[in-house]
Amino acid sequence: MSKISVRPGGRRSRARLFLGGACTVVLVAIAAMLPGVAHADTTVTTNQAGTNNGYFYVYQKDSPGTATLVLGAGGRYTLQWNGVNSLLAGKGWSTGGRRTVSYYSTFNTTGNAYVGINGWTTNPLVEYNIVENWGTYRPHGTFMGTVVTDGGLYEVFRTVRINQLSILGLATYYQYWSVRTTKRTAGAITTGNHFDAWANFGMHLGATHSYMILATTAYQSSGNADVTIVPGACC
Repeated sequence: MSKISVRPGGRRSRARLFLGGACTVVLVAIAAMLPGVAHADTTVTTNQAGTNNGYFYVYQKDSPGTATLVLGAGGRYTLQWNGVNSLLAGKGWSTGGRRTVSYYSTFNTTGNAYVGINGWTTNPLVEYNIVENWGTYRPHGTFMGTVVTDGGLYEVFRTVRINQLSILGLATYYQYWSVRTTKRTAGAITTGNHFDAWANFGMHLGATHSYMILATTAYQSSGNADVTIVPGACC
């Protein structure tokens, strides 16, 4: 496990996250997704969640715009989107937790989109994101501190969603964010280091983990991504 260093936010001014469609897409109840089992090189264009070559995948998009997710071998997926309002798609695990996620990727967008870990917990309900790369908008919110891990500095933010869609339906819940200060397209993400840093800042995850994926999220943009989770990522 990589070394970790955390620093609280202190008196730094608080920024507010623009809570637009980039977040809305990930707030859809799992129960509303269409279950399925996909195979290598399967194309997905409708809202669903399922399994593919040992990984869990999610595709969720609202209107307008188009997006095509191609599920490749192992942990690979490609995604192309055009004029979407909000979109989330990716591969990972049906149950999140402490894991080292090694990956490599290409990522291009003309607008607001980002690549990183997206997951949920319940009891309490929390959505979390570890952002590795982004387009024209870098996610932010109420600044809580910093964490140094996996060769980079991440700024930690907290936001709140009030009576918005979630994996449990309409609810009020926190969003936790770790956002790299410099973009990267490959590396390792030690999720447990972020969990520990968040806890040090009073940001506690729920007792029960739902899914956790290496996702591409887009809002009012077009672009493409090619993302591969390296086999053998350890827990």
